[in-house]
Amino acid sequence: MVLKVTMLPGDGIGPEVTTEAARVLEAVCERFGHELDLKHKKIGGVAINEFNDPLPVDTLCSCLDSNAVLLGAVGDPSFDNHPVNFRPEAGLLRLRRELGAFANLRPALLFPALAHSSPLQPRVVAGTDMIIVRELLGGLYFGEPRGADETAGRQSVINTMRYSEPEVERIARIAFDLARKRRSKVTSVDKANVLECSQLWREVVARVAADYTDVKLEHQYVDACAMALVARPASFDVIVTENLFGDILSDEAGAIVGSLGLLASASIGGPVGLYEPVHGSAPDIAGRGIANPLGAILSVALMLRHTFQLEREAASVEKAVSETLDAGYLTVDIAPENTRPVSTVEMCDQVIERLE
Repeated sequence: MVLKVTMLPGDGIGPEVTTEAARVLEAVCERFGHELDLKHKKIGGVAINEFNDPLPVDTLCSCLDSNAVLLGAVGDPSFDNHPVNFRPEAGLLRLRRELGAFANLRPALLFPALAHSSPLQPRVVAGTDMIIVRELLGGLYFGEPRGADETAGRQSVINTMRYSEPEVERIARIAFDLARKRRSKVTSVDKANVLECSQLWREVVARVAADYTDVKLEHQYVDACAMALVARPASFDVIVTENLFGDILSDEAGAIVGSLGLLASASIGGPVGLYEPVHGSAPDIAGRGIANPLGAILSVALMLRHTFQLEREAASVEKAVSETLDAGYLTVDIAPENTRPVSTVEMCDQVIERLE
């Protein structure tokens, strides 16, 4: 198989972690007999500096011409005072919309070797293995009208949470299909006691559930879910929720399993999948060679599984990561005190060594 991929290193630690993820992807292709067609393009702050655009036309065209996109990170504090549409993050939002990637999948798995990294007690966090399905193209992040207004010297702002039945139905079906391949449980998260958007959400999810009688459905309010995630995280299988709630809950889940540096994500639903770690650009550690590449490497595993349907290859990457952690190789974000952490490159070397 030819794997046609556009890589967008982006800002901060993005170039460091995507370089290592690409090495893993190259090793997988070599060992399993695939051909990798990999192009490098720019997005975010580096693209603004060079092209005056956070998502240049050349970058977008390359992404649309690929099977999948591997993204590092987007974000640069030097642009914080720029207009919203001229910040690095604007390029990522546009890219998601152009790719039609409406479903963001964020696995949160506790590797046994990293139980010490969780802020929760081992007995509470043990067995945590969930995936959060976040609706990615609707809600407050994209709803109209939005913007600011100033009257009599006083500013007011508005953002709109908006969802339609088809938008909710398509994300719900992604969640139920995933649950069928896991432990057959879906938790739908909303705020139906307050928001009309959530009332529609709950109604449509319940309707979709009728087509999946083999999957258990439960509804939770977002505040109750946030508490349950820290009280009994292992009780969750698949969580499905709207854009803003999903953004917050998935970061909480990342902290529970030990480090945002471990979290991978897949944004699917359109013709081209977008794969990225969720840790952000982390400019404070950029260029120091200490960033955790496992989120990016595990994003490669998601790419192999969801875009290329290569389950054996995806499982090989995940197994190599788990064995590397079991062997005691840890970057600074997950290493206990008084132990020597490995560098970004060293961590990747160990993963590649364990690829079957």
